Parts: sequence; structure tokens; C-alpha cells
Amino acid sequence: MSSNALYTDLSGYYDLMCADIDYQSQSNFVRRIHQIFGNQGRDYLDLACGTGPHVHHFINYGYQASGLDINQPMLDIAKQRNPDANFILHDMSNFKVEEPLDLITCFLYSIHYNANIEKLSECIASAHAALKPEGVLCFNSVAKNKIDNRSFVKHAAEHDGSQFSFQSGWNYCGKGEQQHLLLKIEKTTDGVTEIWDDKHPMVAVDFEQLKALLEPYFDVHMFEHDYEKITPLEASSGNAIVVCVKK
Repeated sequence: MSSNALYTDLSGYYDLMCADIDYQSQSNFVRRIHQIFGNQGRDYLDLACGTGPHVHHFINYGYQASGLDINQPMLDIAKQRNPDANFILHDMSNFKVEEPLDLITCFLYSIHYNANIEKLSECIASAHAALKPEGVLCFNSVAKNKIDNRSFVKHAAEHDGSQFSFQSGWNYCGKGEQQHLLLKIEKTTDGVTEIWDDKHPMVAVDFEQLKALLEPYFDVHMFEHDYEKITPLEASSGNAIVVCVKK
């Protein structure tokens, strides 16, 4: 089963899969970041928006919010959740907008869904072109040289009489510009278990490489991956929140 087919098939369970994610804290952190670094505008786009939970919070903050994703079933759910928002079916590596934006986000490490360095560079250029002066691009990232292939996260949930188990982790072979997101989903209903295994290719960069891609377009600030406080990134950290202000 291809990775896109897996996400399409399980689009109705996406929120269940992400049930342990604190979307409100993530959204509020970026709102604070935008107040500090941004131009105080309210035109907002969430890249790889999925079912639109971050869009929902930014609408509540008073933003003119929109979302972009490559998966139509996800966008259908996002539109139901946020009927007043605009949603775009498109690849984030080469997107364009009709009106310039004040804030662009890409949560949940989704910036890595760009297939390679070339596509990531296109995405960065697209975001820069889409932003107003002093507009902000904010996303989170993992450094390829800090990935522990033995580490994973797992949680369980119940929905409509079925038991679900979700497990995910990063894997990097130690060389090249590709890492993988390993995802395993188990669904058990009346004693019968279905299993989905996915090895999704994603772009791999270290933070120095990432900064080199961003700095021609943006003033770059890197923070600890902590949505409760704004703390400069430690040299030993492998996960970062990246804040980019358009030059």
C-alpha cells in the first residue's frame, strides 16, 4: 500500500491518530512568535494542513486562515471543520497564492514531506514569494544527524467499537538527503486486526544545511522544540522550531 493510499484510506481516523497532539499550544506558540517577529497582519496559510485543526485555532485568533494539503479527503474534513476557510489541493513545494500572506506555518514536521533538497528549496522559495514584507514562515524540523533510529512514539485509542494502536518514528541510514517516517497502525474490531505499515520517504537535512537554504530569503531564528516557552536552540538538540522573517 502506498503512503498516500494509506493516508487516504485512514483520513477519517487522522484526528484519532493525532489525538495526543496539543494543537492549541502549538497554535498559541506561533501566534506569540508572530506577535514578536511578524508584521502584525492577519492573512494566514497552513501548509500540509491535514484536517485543519491549526486553521481552526487561528480563525479563533482572528486570522483570515486558509490551508493547503495534497490529500483531498483530508481537505474535505478540514472544510467541514472550518466552513469559512479556504482550502487548496496542491503540493507545498511549488505553491502560489492570489494575495500575499502575513504568516505561513507547517506543523508536525511536515516540511520534511518535500521529497528532496531540490523540492525543499522550491518550498522555501514559494513561501518567501507568498509572504508580505516582514511576513513569517514557522515550522518544526528534525536534524538528520541527531536521529535515533531506535526511538519511536506510540499511543492507543478507541473509536466506534474498534481499538487502535499508532506507532511512529524517524529512520536515517546515515548518509544522503532522504530519511523515512516509519508508521504502523493497528485496528482491532471484534478480535480481527488490520495492520498498515508505511515507510514514507522524506527529505533529510541537518540544521546547518537548513539554515543555508533559508538565509538567502529570511532572517532565521531557531528555538527549542518546546511550545510552552520561547528558548534559543541548544547545540545538542535534534528538534527545532524554526522562525523565518522575510527580508
